[in-house]
Amino acid sequence: MALFNVITTMQQCNIHCFAIFVAMILSLSFASAETHYHQFVVEAAPVKRLCKTRNIITVNGQFPGPNLEARDGDSFVINVVNAARYNVTLHWHGIRQMRTPWADGPEYVTQCPIQPGASYTYRFKIENQEGTLWWHAHSKWLRATVYGALVIYPKLGVPYPFPMPEREIPILLGEWWDRDIISVLRQSKFTGAAPNVSDAYTINGQPGDLYRCSKKETTKFNVRTGETVLLRIINAALDQELFFTVANHMLTVVGNDAAYNKPFQTMVIMLGPGQTTNVLLTANQPAGRYYIATRAYATAQNAPFDNTTATAILEYNNFLSQRPLMATLPRFNDTPTATAYTSQVRSLSSGKVFTRIDENLFFTVGLGLVNCQPGPRCQGPNNTRFAASMNNVSFVFPRRTSLLQAYYQNIGGVYTTDFPQVPPVAFDYTGNVSRGLWQPRFGTKLYKLRFGSNVQIVLQDTAIVSTEDHPMHLHGYHFFVVGQGFGNFNPRRDTARFNLVDPPLRNTINVPVGGWAVIRFVADNPGVWLMHCHIDSHLTWGLGMAFLVENGIGELQSVAAPPPDLPPC
Repeated sequence: MALFNVITTMQQCNIHCFAIFVAMILSLSFASAETHYHQFVVEAAPVKRLCKTRNIITVNGQFPGPNLEARDGDSFVINVVNAARYNVTLHWHGIRQMRTPWADGPEYVTQCPIQPGASYTYRFKIENQEGTLWWHAHSKWLRATVYGALVIYPKLGVPYPFPMPEREIPILLGEWWDRDIISVLRQSKFTGAAPNVSDAYTINGQPGDLYRCSKKETTKFNVRTGETVLLRIINAALDQELFFTVANHMLTVVGNDAAYNKPFQTMVIMLGPGQTTNVLLTANQPAGRYYIATRAYATAQNAPFDNTTATAILEYNNFLSQRPLMATLPRFNDTPTATAYTSQVRSLSSGKVFTRIDENLFFTVGLGLVNCQPGPRCQGPNNTRFAASMNNVSFVFPRRTSLLQAYYQNIGGVYTTDFPQVPPVAFDYTGNVSRGLWQPRFGTKLYKLRFGSNVQIVLQDTAIVSTEDHPMHLHGYHFFVVGQGFGNFNPRRDTARFNLVDPPLRNTINVPVGGWAVIRFVADNPGVWLMHCHIDSHLTWGLGMAFLVENGIGELQSVAAPPPDLPPC
């Protein structure tokens, strides 16, 4: 009996001690979580590029804007003061915004814009995310210059799933216009034609020494021989998918869109606008200077694009005595190289993809043309105006209130919930499409999802006007990319080829030119969430839609109340 009492006492102690240990771990976890406070002043600032100085819209006078850093579990409180002359909102690209859709940012979707002279505080928490994301304006085309990196580190004590790099370097790829970007937008909207293409690409805000008046300011990154650095690469370009490489250096890809992948090596990566990629680079070449370079991956037939190359310089040990070694990039239309790269991306973890599908959706994505009377407002192809659509619906943003406010406050007449589950007419999507199908219908149509439903979406490119690679971004979610291919999606043939073991997890997916992509996600985040092409001219033409995800059961599955300082319309 005495021995039994001793054993019982030890067991009770073990249980009690274990409980104390768990409580201590949890308390340490909560204690280590921080709240990061920032003041973002959106304002005009003079910037000189390509021999000219002009005012652009910036955050805190910086171009690119401030980099944000946090750990998984941290929170942000970012007070945005609009000291510019345009309405503005900010979007935290890739942040899930669980129960906080009011902080997501797209104008007239989750909020009305912050008017000049006003302010709004974005409050949100990082939950179970780590890696490279970014933030940008989500109002008109202001994100051409209003953007910055958003880096999420693992929780304290949690290592990377790859060797620890000696240093980390954010690399933001962008586009530069010699004209005011809002003037470019207004001209395009007035004429109905495609917008003027950019005058340069940039790396961390600088075009590089292949452009006029730019050699002295070329971005430079110093490395020590033998060290390994983590490059956090972000495609912040307004309208262009981009190839990226570093001369003579192999890149080990370890993450995309704040999700780890099985490491693989490549000389070239391709990123659509909105996408991020983490790569490890080891400085294992002879000491010298090497170009870092980016140029267009352009897939639309006969469409104009910026055919220039931006450069930065990788310098070994401040080695300054030679011209950088030139980098080799693919041709602008090298789809096989882009496909070979994307097909290697596989999630680090396995076996988390659901097989029961509650909502099986098929969305066409592509361009269109609207017939109009010849004249100054009808300067698209053959006296038309450009448009774009999903399932033949060209998305129209509301103006008197946001979609989320209309849903939360039960305001009628702002939207309908009859976005089509499939195209209204089935056709040979990537073949010779009848001109009778080129003109979309316009509307503010949402698709309603029940909380917790398993959703599959086939995203199908079309040949209307031209086939094209479309980078599709879903707000409030990340998703598994279970399949991609060329031609028309065939459920009997292609479903059997789905990757349900280790598909990549992304928030922005390139729908291949003349092809399709299939994504899956669980609708576990209530609110109104925009899905759109991240080529901003395409979104302006209507290439988007929105999901209305209903509340679940209880407070933790419901949209939180709107903040008191939510901007009015």
